[in-house]
Amino acid sequence: MYKSIQAIAGVLLLFSFAVMGSETQLTLLEKEIDRIAGESIPVNGPGCSVGVIKNQQFLFKKSYGLANIEHQVPLSSISVFRMASVSKQFTGLAVLLLAEKGEINLDDDIRKYLTDLKDYGVKVTINSMLGHVSGMADYDTLQSLLPKPLLSTAGGPFRLGDEDYLTREEYYDVIKSLPLEHQPDTQQAYSNFAYFLLSELVAKVSGMSMREYTTKYIFEPLGMHDTFFADDMREIVPNRAEGYRTFKDIGLKRYETNIFVVGDGGLYTTLEDMLIWDNHFYTPKLGDAPNKLMAQFNTPNSQHSFENNGITFYANGQYIEPNYTLHNGGWMGISTSYIRRPKEQVAFVGMCNSSSLDANVFTYEIPKILTKLKIWDVTDPAIF
Repeated sequence: MYKSIQAIAGVLLLFSFAVMGSETQLTLLEKEIDRIAGESIPVNGPGCSVGVIKNQQFLFKKSYGLANIEHQVPLSSISVFRMASVSKQFTGLAVLLLAEKGEINLDDDIRKYLTDLKDYGVKVTINSMLGHVSGMADYDTLQSLLPKPLLSTAGGPFRLGDEDYLTREEYYDVIKSLPLEHQPDTQQAYSNFAYFLLSELVAKVSGMSMREYTTKYIFEPLGMHDTFFADDMREIVPNRAEGYRTFKDIGLKRYETNIFVVGDGGLYTTLEDMLIWDNHFYTPKLGDAPNKLMAQFNTPNSQHSFENNGITFYANGQYIEPNYTLHNGGWMGISTSYIRRPKEQVAFVGMCNSSSLDANVFTYEIPKILTKLKIWDVTDPAIF
């Protein structure tokens, strides 16, 4: 009896040391992340929500700074952030769901469905649009490719973002008139316009808006109740993280887009809902054949790599690296980053409500911190 008690006591002692060691590591992790936050996030200013996910639960989550400066509302894990280009993977999955149901074929020409698009003179497949090999343009060459200049209502140069306004229909009229920048399926070249057109494809084929379709077939089935594609600039969004920017001469200002088109961006979500999304990669639930669908989702759309580096491929809204799957986002008033390390089932989420902050400061550094603190067994934590 005494030996049994001794053995139990020994086990409890070892367990307590293990717990203490784990707590010490997590305390050090928090201190390291607090240090990063302290170096970049201003006092009483906008900030970031940060999460580290391991084995389908939060290893760490914390918010720094304010969601709304006027009302001094702090950020939290339920603050709703606009996700910019991190949105693209949700668009990609929506398109794959349509394909799984046989409503589209990924090898079809996009003009089979969006018949009023400019005749490109060559076939541009849905798959090539998903993989950024469509030859379609992006914002930096918009004006040069337009058949006639896009003007503001006052007749001056159009200011895209938070000054001049276009409805979704007006925006589509602009994008559908653009020629290709280069031949399809010859190189990987990022195109926000392609992903916007993919949202138009989803709406046209399903008879629902992109917001309605993704809510019905992705977000509600997964329980992501605070996630949606924002398609109304006047909408009241509870717990919204307002967007800000620090301007050189005039200081901190509200800074939010009035272009409310979706597909290339436009997703609103929370840190808590991103945990649900991350878990779905390991326990798929969506579609008729969930595991097959997610395997396709994580497969690059082409053999063309980013800048021909032979390492970074694109798969349905995600960059695929040897060790990581990732996407960053930056748009007016926000900076976001979502990075997964699939083999270890670890992920890093950064969501900042100022375009003067950089979410990558957190998500690129935390893997190195985990290695230093021996919280995971990884010898090369570098993202790139």
